[in-house]
Amino acid sequence: MKNILKSLTLPQLKQLPLTYRATVTDGHLDLMGHMNVRHYLGFFDDATWHLFASFGMDHHYYTTSSNGSFALQQFIFYLAEVRTDETIAIWSRLYGRNDRRIHFCHFMINESTGQLAATVEMLGSHANLAIRRTSPFPPAIAAKIDALLAEHNRLNWPPPLCGAISL
Repeated sequence: MKNILKSLTLPQLKQLPLTYRATVTDGHLDLMGHMNVRHYLGFFDDATWHLFASFGMDHHYYTTSSNGSFALQQFIFYLAEVRTDETIAIWSRLYGRNDRRIHFCHFMINESTGQLAATVEMLGSHANLAIRRTSPFPPAIAAKIDALLAEHNRLNWPPPLCGAISL
């Protein structure tokens, strides 16, 4: 996985949907003078909300249905420091799905340095919040996921999978 991550280029990552951008502030730093790990996950979570909204799982969907989503697994790989006043951007790639779960990755680029700062591989699920259990994606949402997944499956670079997460 690490060799694949080192070989990724910014033009390759920019083939993916941009799902989040932010500037790091002093409040994101820890005592080592770089962004604290909890903020990486927070930014990745924000990117997940934007990615899911692109499928129709947005604020309206969550507030007008008894459906939602659950985070099931995450694997974060830290590659380069991010410091105050640097801008990060997150691009997202789908790896697969089944009727209830979705496997994807976010790539955090430090736009101020041009470096890949971190990745997170994630497994999430659609959920029926009335019974607090995973549930199948509705057909309209599944179709949007499948369309983006087909685009990502046509990319000419291999997905950097950690090997610990599967559908």
